[in-house]
Amino acid sequence: MSFHDGSFCGAFGGFSTVERVTIADVSVAPALPVRVRDVVRRFPSPDGADRIVLRGIDLEIGAGEIVALLGPSGCGKSTLLRLVSGLDRADAGEVAIDGEAVAPVDQRCAVAFQEPRLLPWRTIERNVELGLPRGTDRRAGRERVAELLRLVQLDHARALRPRQVSGGMAQRTSLARALARNPGVLLLDEPFGALDALTRLTMQDLLLEVHAAEPATILLVTHDVDEALQLADRIVLLGADGGEPGATIRRVLEVDKPRPRDRTDAELADVRAELLTLLGVDTHHP
Repeated sequence: MSFHDGSFCGAFGGFSTVERVTIADVSVAPALPVRVRDVVRRFPSPDGADRIVLRGIDLEIGAGEIVALLGPSGCGKSTLLRLVSGLDRADAGEVAIDGEAVAPVDQRCAVAFQEPRLLPWRTIERNVELGLPRGTDRRAGRERVAELLRLVQLDHARALRPRQVSGGMAQRTSLARALARNPGVLLLDEPFGALDALTRLTMQDLLLEVHAAEPATILLVTHDVDEALQLADRIVLLGADGGEPGATIRRVLEVDKPRPRDRTDAELADVRAELLTLLGVDTHHP
């Protein structure tokens, strides 16, 4: 027998003092590189003219790399994420994963959104099952779900329903569901945006643990400069540039620090100040 294929989504949240585990004996998909070349995306506007949201986007993401997309609201960060996932299509240019053009709702990807989007009538365990690829053997699927629940520290909550867990636990369930797909590319659209500050920091650390255990390529949308500095190998700053319509890549900053990173690191503070300045935020630095 096999598990039913679930919806193309996932995400994360809260925390408990459960022993951390590393998955060592599960066959997972290899991390895959992503290439975005000269991409343009337009949307119709009320006056009948096209509104350019993204233009001239060129980005190469190495297999297993974590890249953060940063920029003001409305600059096209989530649009770019949807283009990589196959949930949307570019008007011009090329988006490829591992050298092959992205397909509609590409099965090589999993997406985690800001909202957990769990089915309330299913247990935590059965919500994670929804992410398993179509045709997964029932026994293998059950073992995979159990290991993912241990990885995100929710094996103690497997029989609970979404209304019985915290927001952070719901987000962790959603992350496990996304990982159940065995993605080569994990796309995260502000997955910690709805969490309180302390849970958010905890979830950042958990994401790094998950990435160490299952190092998929990660493209992360965030509005949080500190989050980008803590997680990403590179930070891609999107925004208007050159007076032309639509957002493009204004700057790419490499964060040359091993993870996990010291949140009080003075060098990171300097990069933070540079990013805030590029975003038009006064750092009040003397």
